[in-house]
Amino acid sequence: MKVILGKKKGMTRVLQEGKSIPVTIVDVEGCVVSFKDGNSVELGLEKSRGNKASLGKYKALGFVPRYSRNFKDEKNSLKVGDKIEGSVFNPGDIVSIKAKSKGKGFAGVVKRYGFAGGPKTHGQSDRLRAPGSIGAGTTPGRVLKGKKMPGRMGSDNLTLKNKKIVDVVENYLLVSGPVPGNNGDPVLIYGESSDAKQDN
Repeated sequence: MKVILGKKKGMTRVLQEGKSIPVTIVDVEGCVVSFKDGNSVELGLEKSRGNKASLGKYKALGFVPRYSRNFKDEKNSLKVGDKIEGSVFNPGDIVSIKAKSKGKGFAGVVKRYGFAGGPKTHGQSDRLRAPGSIGAGTTPGRVLKGKKMPGRMGSDNLTLKNKKIVDVVENYLLVSGPVPGNNGDPVLIYGESSDAKQDN
């Protein structure tokens, strides 16, 4: 089962065959199987204090993980407490990555959707970044659902496919290209053939 939970550390580049390849460093040290219920397996990372409910859930593990992600183990080959090492992946493996994007806060339509804004002439001194009309008057007499308007931007669960493991250095995986999220955020990496899913 090629699946592991790690933390994004940042980006750098490596030289291979005379080419400069941008990579994201993912620290996978300390990844363990924290909980299991049938073929649903939870991976945990780091330690936290937790509450009484979580202490009971992770009694078999011995500590409450700070980060956790779920996936399905169809082969039912893992047990609570098993350590997952970065060596489960090899350079050249094609993987998928699940992570949460950076939160941008409340954003207007120009930043959020790339709207052009209003004209910059004819006396419109305060309408440069306005959304413009949001619907008709009498019919339908309301704003339709799904209208692109200002609101929270970012903090979305994203899945990137066809990412390549460029290299495996001790407890670090070097993944080609960028990975969503801030440095220090959890990242779930799994092989294209694995049936992994992120918990909400």
